[in-house]
Amino acid sequence: MDENSASRFSPGAWKRSLPYVKKYRKTAAMIVGFMLLSSIGEAVYPLFTSYAVNHFITPGTTEGILRFVLGFFAVLLIGGFGVIIYCRNALVLEIRLGQELKRDCFRRLQELSLDYYSSHSVGNLLSRVMSDTDRISGVIAWGIINFLWHLCYILAAFISMLLLNPRYALLLLLLIPLVGFFTWLFQKKLLVLNRRVRVINSRITGAYNEGITGAKASKTLVIEESNCKDFGVFTSEMYRRSVHRSQLAAVLMPLVMLFGYLAVAGILHTGGRDVMSGLVNYGVLSAFISYAVSIINPIVETTAVINDLNTAQACMERVNDLIGEACTITDTPEVEARYGDCFRPKTENWEPIQGEITFDHVWFRYPGSEEYILEDFNLHIPAGTTVALVGETGAGKSTLVNLVCRFYEPTRGRILIDGRDSRERSQLWLHSSLGYVLQDPHLFSGSLADNIRYGRLDADDEAIRQAAELVSADRVAARLPGGYDEPVGESGDRLSTGEKQLVSFARALLANPAIFVLDEATSSIDTETEALIQKAIGRILEGRTSFIIAHRLSTIRHADLILVVDDGRILERGTHEELLALSGRYAALCEAMRIREEEDKSP
Repeated sequence: MDENSASRFSPGAWKRSLPYVKKYRKTAAMIVGFMLLSSIGEAVYPLFTSYAVNHFITPGTTEGILRFVLGFFAVLLIGGFGVIIYCRNALVLEIRLGQELKRDCFRRLQELSLDYYSSHSVGNLLSRVMSDTDRISGVIAWGIINFLWHLCYILAAFISMLLLNPRYALLLLLLIPLVGFFTWLFQKKLLVLNRRVRVINSRITGAYNEGITGAKASKTLVIEESNCKDFGVFTSEMYRRSVHRSQLAAVLMPLVMLFGYLAVAGILHTGGRDVMSGLVNYGVLSAFISYAVSIINPIVETTAVINDLNTAQACMERVNDLIGEACTITDTPEVEARYGDCFRPKTENWEPIQGEITFDHVWFRYPGSEEYILEDFNLHIPAGTTVALVGETGAGKSTLVNLVCRFYEPTRGRILIDGRDSRERSQLWLHSSLGYVLQDPHLFSGSLADNIRYGRLDADDEAIRQAAELVSADRVAARLPGGYDEPVGESGDRLSTGEKQLVSFARALLANPAIFVLDEATSSIDTETEALIQKAIGRILEGRTSFIIAHRLSTIRHADLILVVDDGRILERGTHEELLALSGRYAALCEAMRIREEEDKSP
């Protein structure tokens, strides 16, 4: 959300919260019901004061005081019981709403396409999913309900006052427009300031995340002091904006209280003269003094809730933006009806993938870019073909693979899988038949076996061990004290990059995919380990359509088809021997690879 968004309070921003409240409408109804009960009970206490003054204190008698005490304690107990039930259910509602909002935010993050993550920082997303949802649930469960409580109390109090003395009641009624005017005056600026504070808070969260995940890089680059200075800039900005916001809010509350105490003074002045003149009795005056004093806090609290709503609106807008974010890659309703979606797959309708892939006049540019990476690109890859993609960094190798995997979709043209447009089948249908091994693979928190099992969640321990042995990942298990049951740490930080790649090989193999992608998958594996898995790769890729992006000659020389890619165009294509015979770009790249590999082997 942009911090320069409109500063006006918008009820529409809160519409998305209504389905969550409706889901727990019984709990909300109990909150409102017992809240009304306790607020009405609170509003009648001054009437007891008035009755006591007129019937016991002024006449100097205690006749009927037992009934009075019993009635007073009955109202007190009913009000106290209402507060207990109200608070208990409000706490439940807060927890439930926070849980639902977090779940839907996380679910949406699972659905969004890869381009969303490239334009949003981790800190920003963490702030939305964690702190923003907590703030929203707290404001709904407590803030809005408290607002209703104080509103009901003010209404009940004014009804009681009108019954006692309409003139005094109208005098206190003047508080409402005055408070409303100053609240409206301040809320516009407070909302802008609160948005800016939330933006800075996201940056601080992001800085924390980078400081933790990039700790090794920071130490090797010796940039700890620079990191602290940058973080200090964020926290100083947070301090400055928070103080500015607090100063503005601190002016509003005393103003509201000032009007309240002026009302008390007015009641004392006017009521005192009327009592001396015999126009009203002491009981009425004492009741109005009680109302004038007690009504200050509800008005102040009502104003505070409005300010909280202003603060939380920025959070609500940010969460709305996330939950309502449109996916750039979606399946049509017809496709979802037949094949299901990522949460409700209809696997019984999934056709087996053979692996024939065709680029049919494909044009492609990344979202937000005006430059085409591919222009009228055509390519046919028979099923079971191993394709190696070589070229300089930025040549378009990963773009081709991302389009095959449907991580992105063509701007124009089609990509056919087994002769059909990939958009005629579901994303999950395709992704479930992909095996993808990255240069820097991601491992999840959990054991070594758990990370391999992500390839096929129903795999037993024996299948996991067989997959690991086939790609030499069993060596990783042998090194760990707990073997396959040993936790790998957050993001697999207890393993080397080469070991993580071996685990990702085993994970991909366990999935038994029809299409395999190796994206610089052996770049961080030492020569000895690479020799062990080269034979395994041959067995893994046998009968599967495979794409290999590599800078090692040993990884690509046995491919069925080698494509030399530059600026989104295929300059050369053929086998290793055929391309060497051309003495062109591929031959030059091979010579550069050979020299680099010899340098890596030299002491």
